[in-house]
Amino acid sequence: MVMKGEKRPLRKQPIPLFCVLLLLLGPLLPQRAVAQQLQFIRDAEIENTIRIYATPLFQAAGLSPQGIRLYLVNDRALNAFVAGGLNMFINTGLLIETRDPGEVIGVIAHETGHIAGGHLARSGAALEQTQAALIATYLLSLGAALATGESAVGAAVLSSGQDVALRGLLQYTRTQENSADQAAVNLLQATQQSPAGLLRFMESLSGQEVLLSNNQDPYLRTHPLTQDRIGFLQQALRESPYADKPVDPELVKLHDRMRAKLIGFLNPLSQVLRSYPESDTSLPARYARAIAHYRVPDLDKALGEIEALLQEKPADPYFRELKGQMLLEHGRVAESLPEYEAAVRTLPDSAQIRQALAKAQIALDTREMDRAALENLTVTLAEEPNNSAAWRLSAVAHGRLGDQALTALSLAESALIRGKYQEARDRAEHAAGLLSENTAPWLRAQDLKNEAERRLKQDD
Repeated sequence: MVMKGEKRPLRKQPIPLFCVLLLLLGPLLPQRAVAQQLQFIRDAEIENTIRIYATPLFQAAGLSPQGIRLYLVNDRALNAFVAGGLNMFINTGLLIETRDPGEVIGVIAHETGHIAGGHLARSGAALEQTQAALIATYLLSLGAALATGESAVGAAVLSSGQDVALRGLLQYTRTQENSADQAAVNLLQATQQSPAGLLRFMESLSGQEVLLSNNQDPYLRTHPLTQDRIGFLQQALRESPYADKPVDPELVKLHDRMRAKLIGFLNPLSQVLRSYPESDTSLPARYARAIAHYRVPDLDKALGEIEALLQEKPADPYFRELKGQMLLEHGRVAESLPEYEAAVRTLPDSAQIRQALAKAQIALDTREMDRAALENLTVTLAEEPNNSAAWRLSAVAHGRLGDQALTALSLAESALIRGKYQEARDRAEHAAGLLSENTAPWLRAQDLKNEAERRLKQDD
C-alpha cells in the first residue's frame, strides 16, 4: 500500500494482492481531491466480507451476485456509488467509519436499489453516451492497473479519457433517491434485516447539509438528502417487523476484522496504536498491529502478532495469507510457501490467494514448482481472465518448462489486457505459428490476433 508521502513502487506494497492507481473522480470528491490520483485495492478477505453482506440483497433484488462487480476505492471520504450498470464502488472510508455492518449493508441495499431500478440507464441520451464512454475508460483504467500492479498503466490509459465527462455523471435525482430508499427497505425486509443501519448512516450525513459543498462527504453530494427521506426511513423503521433485530454477531466479527485490516494497512503505525493500543488484546486489535508493524517494517513484531493469532485460529486462511506475504516480501520464499498452501486448502476457489501461491512457487524456480504454479494460475484465470499479472506469471512458468507456444499465447493475453495491441498481435501470430491448427489454443491465438487488429484500427 502506498501511503501519503511514500516513494516506494506500488507493486511492492503490502496489501494482498494489488493496490493500484486509479483516476480523477471529479464530482465525487471534494475540490482538494479533484486533482489527486486515487487507488483501488484488492484484498481477498475484505472483498469476501462485502460479498457476504451483499449477496442476499442481490438475490432478493433478482440480480445475479456473480454478475455484479464490486470495487474497493482507497479513499477516506464516505462514498459508495454504482456506475456502468452492474458495477458497485465502495470507499474504504465508508467501511472504516461505519459503526457496524448494518450501516454498510443499508448502503449496499440502497445502491442495489439504484441497480435494480436501472437509474443510470434511464438518463438522457446525451448523458448515456457520456456515461458509456466514461465508464469504458474508467473500467479500462482499472483493468489495466489491476492487471499489471503498476500505477503508471492506469494513469496512461486514463489520460486518453475525458475528465469533463465525470462532471455531474453520478448525480441522482430526488425521485431516484426515494425509489432506491424504498427498494432498500424492501430488500432489507426480504432478507429479514432492520433498516436501522441505513437510517443511522443517513442521519450521520444529515448534519452536513448546511456545509459548503466542498466540505461535504461525496455521498451526500451525489445522493441528495432531504428531510423527507429521513422521515421515510424513520417510518420504515417503526413499521419494520425486524426493527429491533440485532445484526448477526458473525457479521459484526467480519466488520471488526475488516476495519482493523484497513486501519492497519492505511494508517501510520502511531495512529494504529492509538486506535488499537497494546492493552487491547482483542483479535481485531492484534490483527491491525500485526499489519502495521509489517508495514514499518518490523518483521519480528509483525510475525509475533500473527503467530499468536494463528495459535488461536490455525486454519484461518487470511492469517495464513498475511503471514505468507510477510515472508515472501522479505525474501523468505520457502517459508512463505506452506502458509499460502494452507490458505488455499481452506479457500481453494480464491483467485487472489491462488495467484499469491503461484508467485511464491515461481520464485522458487524449479520445474516442479513451475508446474504447480500453472495449476494455481488456471484457477485464478478462470475467475479473472483479464488479470494480466497472472498471464505474465503463466508465461514465466511455460517459458521455463520449454513451451514456447503457450509462453507466446500468455504474453499475447497480457499485452491485449494492458492495451499493447501491436505486441498482442505479434505475440498471437507467433503463438499461432507454433500451435497445431484448429486446437483450442490455436483458435484462441486467432481470436487474440483479430481483437488486437480491431483495436489497432480503432486507434488509427
